[in-house]
Amino acid sequence: MTEIASRVRTFELSPALFRTLAVATTAALYLIIVTGTTVRLTSSGLGCESWPGCQEGRPFPEKDYHSFIEFGNRLVGGVVIVATLLTALAALRAPGLPRYARRSALAVFVGTLAQAPLGYLTVRFDLNPYLVISHFLLSAVVLAGAVVVAVAALGAERGTVPPLVPRELRIAALAAAVGCFVLLVSGTIATAAGPHPGDSFKGDRLWRLQEAVFSHAVGTAIFGVSFAFLLGYLVSRRSQSPRLLALALGVLALVGVQITIGGIQYHARLPWWLVLMHVATAAAVWIGVVALAALFRRPLASLAARVN
Repeated sequence: MTEIASRVRTFELSPALFRTLAVATTAALYLIIVTGTTVRLTSSGLGCESWPGCQEGRPFPEKDYHSFIEFGNRLVGGVVIVATLLTALAALRAPGLPRYARRSALAVFVGTLAQAPLGYLTVRFDLNPYLVISHFLLSAVVLAGAVVVAVAALGAERGTVPPLVPRELRIAALAAAVGCFVLLVSGTIATAAGPHPGDSFKGDRLWRLQEAVFSHAVGTAIFGVSFAFLLGYLVSRRSQSPRLLALALGVLALVGVQITIGGIQYHARLPWWLVLMHVATAAAVWIGVVALAALFRRPLASLAARVN
């Protein structure tokens, strides 16, 4: 028994294996945002009227497609909880991983686990719009934590270098991430004010759709200006880190796709499948912005390489 305990204490996970686990967990957390959004947009939140089973005394769905969509989302949620738990445990045995990444991995697991009781309360209170919104935003926060862990895992595997940008720009990147999160908040409010609120409330919505969309558009413009500032700096010093610039341009392309989908969906009167594409792209932008902020603070060694 002593020998087994000693082996457990000295066991280390290879950096490559932990990186694979961290990236897979991030992908799973992205998937749960997409499936959760599908539940909301198809009004399937009460497809399963009980919890954790679908119907009272019946664990599996037996009704219409709403119950299968909701139950499928719950299954994905169970997989995500297991994945975040494994990542949190593996982080304790991953060599070279910074302390903040180990703590972030634990926080990601705790936040994901908290989705279960929050989901119960959401169903219990007939999909109260504030609970529905909280459910989504907690998923976004947890996803950001997973991105930070994944970037740290890449650094532990491939090596890091001192920051490639000044402190002021690192702060600006954090501000852009905060602005992106504010966009997610305003987007959830706009959805709640639209034809696919995801709740069963039949009265007035949280906000008028036109006003909600306008505030979301203003937030998009403010975020776009701040992100353009970051890009301007990287372009002016592109010889120092062309690969970091390429990543930022990739995020810019995603922002452009999201804005385009947003305009199309509004003029098409918000069909649910276009709204789903808009939200999925927004989550991808969120991943990119958080990853950039993390790489500004602790860049990979490969990002410092110059392209001839």
